[in-house]
Amino acid sequence: MHGTAPHPLLAARPLPTILRLAGPTTAVMFVQSGVSIADMYFVGRLGTSALAGFQLVFPFLMLMTMMAAGGIGGGIASAVARALGAGDRGRAASLAVHALLIATGFALLWTAAMSWLGPSLFAAFGATGATLAAAVSYATALFAGAVAPWAMFALASILRGTGDAATPGKYMLVASLLQIPISGLLVLGPAGWGLGGWHGMGLAGSAVAMNVTSLLAAALLARRLWSGRAGFTPTLGGHGLAGAAFRPILKVGLISSLSAVLANLTTMLVNFAIKPFGDAAIAGYGIGARLEFILVPLSFGIGSALTTLVGIAAGAGQWQRARRVAWIGGLMAAALTGTLGIAVALLPQAWAGLFSHDAAVLQAATHYLTRAAPFYALFGLGMSLNFAAQGANRQMVPLAASVVRTLIAGVGGYFLITAWHGSLPDLFWLVGLAILLYGAMIAGALGLRPWGPR
Repeated sequence: MHGTAPHPLLAARPLPTILRLAGPTTAVMFVQSGVSIADMYFVGRLGTSALAGFQLVFPFLMLMTMMAAGGIGGGIASAVARALGAGDRGRAASLAVHALLIATGFALLWTAAMSWLGPSLFAAFGATGATLAAAVSYATALFAGAVAPWAMFALASILRGTGDAATPGKYMLVASLLQIPISGLLVLGPAGWGLGGWHGMGLAGSAVAMNVTSLLAAALLARRLWSGRAGFTPTLGGHGLAGAAFRPILKVGLISSLSAVLANLTTMLVNFAIKPFGDAAIAGYGIGARLEFILVPLSFGIGSALTTLVGIAAGAGQWQRARRVAWIGGLMAAALTGTLGIAVALLPQAWAGLFSHDAAVLQAATHYLTRAAPFYALFGLGMSLNFAAQGANRQMVPLAASVVRTLIAGVGGYFLITAWHGSLPDLFWLVGLAILLYGAMIAGALGLRPWGPR
């Protein structure tokens, strides 16, 4: 329905609007990071083999989450925002239905792929014996219920595309807070807390807790969307399924998902390069790298706001506003992530000591944090501008930056250790360099070739 009044976010001041939209998403992501840390604590009580198995599955979980929330989810939010920026609510309603079908398809692909390939992948990354058994147990339970988190993130992305970040934030926050005690109970059982009786499900309990609470959030989000309070009700409008409605979601979403694949491939390759140093080094790297997923709430929260604001501005043809919003949000993310990175680089033992008292694990984590964390400002800048690029439908430069990061840290790191017999600290310097170049490439390209009409 063209000809409607301009979207109210087109006239909103960028800085307070970014803060308002980013706040709920950032809060949820921080709580979800807290859930991840709590899970790591619960799993750590099961022993080093369980912790190493957990770390081997974690990159695959993060890949799926990044695809669902930031890749395909970013494509969904971008497409809905651009439709609403152009004043076409009917198209937004149709896009919502197509988005849920896409999410369901990807969820089933993840379930099938990890059921078939999971054990072989974990073994290829060095898992044997108790570590392999722990990884398979966790992955089997986790990916069997993949449709729950995919539905949750798709519904949240539709609402974010309308400019409503508060509703997804509220429901996902409730689900995340519930996940912590449920996970603790299912992983360790009452016996693990000194209460006697059932000894829990082990690692599989963490996966079950995540899927159950994701399903709860998805149900609440669906009820909100179908109430019509988002400004439209998902419907095909009598036109049936159309490739033209799948295309804008997948065009942005697939490229963004490929960037997510590369980011997690980098982590997996680094894990593979670390394999000769043993389980303690893998666990230590996991503790150090896990800090990056505390940076994700900051970058993703701001970035998700940028996807919506840039998308609405681009849909309305207001490219100068789109660029201004992107730079304001990108610099905010850089300041926040850079501050945290410097603090942890100066006090690495304070972070690593939360998860392990094993001297070898702590040493590996310290090596990583003192070499990679100083560059976290570039991580935040690059990631937030990547999400802004989703709204602008300009994804090729962020994809190229992800390729460079993978080539340097992942491929280069693998050859550094296996062919040139480098040390663990050498590998982590290479990881830091890759982070620096990732952010510099994305920001530099936007400065040299600003977005505008094609």
